[in-house]
Amino acid sequence: MTRASIVLVHGLRTSASMWRRQLEALERLDIEAVAIDLPGHGRHMSEDFSIEAAMAAIDAGMPTVGSDEPQRRPPVLLVGLSLGGYLAIEYAARHPGRFDGLVAASCGTRPRGVGLAGYRALAAAIGRLPDRGRALNDLMARAFLPAAAVEDVIAGGVALDVMAPVLRAVGELDPEASLARVDAPVWLVNGRFDHFRIDERRMLRSLRDGRLIVVPGATHLVSLSRPDAFTAVLVGAVAELEHRAARRRRPPRVGATGT
Repeated sequence: MTRASIVLVHGLRTSASMWRRQLEALERLDIEAVAIDLPGHGRHMSEDFSIEAAMAAIDAGMPTVGSDEPQRRPPVLLVGLSLGGYLAIEYAARHPGRFDGLVAASCGTRPRGVGLAGYRALAAAIGRLPDRGRALNDLMARAFLPAAAVEDVIAGGVALDVMAPVLRAVGELDPEASLARVDAPVWLVNGRFDHFRIDERRMLRSLRDGRLIVVPGATHLVSLSRPDAFTAVLVGAVAELEHRAARRRRPPRVGATGT
């Protein structure tokens, strides 16, 4: 039996292919992992993006939980990065009981105010370029990522037309409030040099059961810039979930009494 099930949700303009290094490493450790494509991205690039469509895509990737002894099933870990992190937080708040732990990476800034407005203006300017920003996207990837990671980013296609609807939709989310509703362990993971870390401490304080991990030397795309370190975070999260599950299954001691 697999040790755990992990569902991986990618970032803006990328696709499931960005998780290649994690998928390969997790398979070697007997951890079942699936990487989904969000609407407007990858294999679903022709589809319109919306929060509801994204929730449905994540739900379709979640393992089916049987009714027979659900406490004995392998733990389920939901993992999202950047856009995928915001969406994973929203899914976790809406679907208690569908997962056992959440890793929300590179989404430590609340999508609000001047920052979001500036990002939307930049996206609009990029969208007016003759190639709709493809050359700029590839240039930035090569500047900040190892060569193998660049190939993983573009292998599933680059979603050139999805930025405006995504930013409009994400601006309606409240990740801080959603995190406060999550009744499961949460790992907030950010790269040391991630520009999306502004509200990480505030978001951490909103959690009932949370921890913050900052990966040294990593940039915004932490799973790509430091893939082994990010995989280690996932494996550590699985180990903690396994330990918690084992504790719940442990029979009470003979003669133990409550107060």
